[in-house]
Amino acid sequence: MFIFLTQDQVQFQYGSKQWQYSFNEIVELGLLKKKKSYLFENSSFIAVTASAYYCMIFTKLTELYYVIPALLCYTFLIILRFHNKTEFDYFVIVKDIYKKETKVKINALDRPIIGKQIDQYLHFEYERILKNPQN
Repeated sequence: MFIFLTQDQVQFQYGSKQWQYSFNEIVELGLLKKKKSYLFENSSFIAVTASAYYCMIFTKLTELYYVIPALLCYTFLIILRFHNKTEFDYFVIVKDIYKKETKVKINALDRPIIGKQIDQYLHFEYERILKNPQN
């Protein structure tokens, strides 16, 4: 479980991270979906291509000794790029009344379960607000 509801608090636990709020402290709770950045893989691909072109054009290597290391580097970069099939990173964001934002990265496989728990919490909070007309 990700969200634990007690009498007066909401407790969160994911992996080794744990934190808690009272019901009145939470302003916003939700999931954030962020597209993954492949900056390292893309820049490495450009560097390998540039060094291969440099060896091909500006050096006097007639036996093409640079091709095998370049192909091995391309193979390694392609494995790095396409090893993980998830295209997005997911985060749980909790904003409180003190303008503090807690952001935790979650596993893509855990996203549906955590999304359901967040929906249950929001439904519980909605029912709690309806029962308490002083707010």
